[in-house]
Amino acid sequence: MTRDKDVARSRLKMSNPWHLLATGFGSGLSRYVPGTMGSLASIPFWYLMTFLPLQIYYLLVLIGISVGVYLCHRTAKDMGVHDHGSIVWDEFIGMWITLMTIPAMKWQWVLIGFITFRIFDMWKPWPIRWFDRNVHGGMGIMVDDIIAGVISAALLYLMGHYWLF
Repeated sequence: MTRDKDVARSRLKMSNPWHLLATGFGSGLSRYVPGTMGSLASIPFWYLMTFLPLQIYYLLVLIGISVGVYLCHRTAKDMGVHDHGSIVWDEFIGMWITLMTIPAMKWQWVLIGFITFRIFDMWKPWPIRWFDRNVHGGMGIMVDDIIAGVISAALLYLMGHYWLF
């Protein structure tokens, strides 16, 4: 199994812009917890995006989803594996969605968002699991993280507005 993962990983070309983006600028190449590394790597980009008007932030997330469907599909096809662990663009999008609703620009909220998103992304409760199993291709790679991000964002919103720490 490890050899198969290594063969798939060897098909990545970081000079290919689709592969570079799909691997979260290389963060998904971590041999251990690549999804977590991709989620962490998304935070500096999110922080820079917070300086933009909210409408531009939303637009960038929508563009990220649209481009992500293609680049995840293309990279998975090039690797010969449907959703290889090194493909983490979906984690970037999921984290950006999650952090849309933090009630304050404090590291504690970013940490809570990170933990919440990672739990939903790894655990995949219903409806996340249904989409993960039934939607294929680039959208299949993206959709479970999008839904995990939406659920995490809703929880952060509720925590921030009803249980403000």
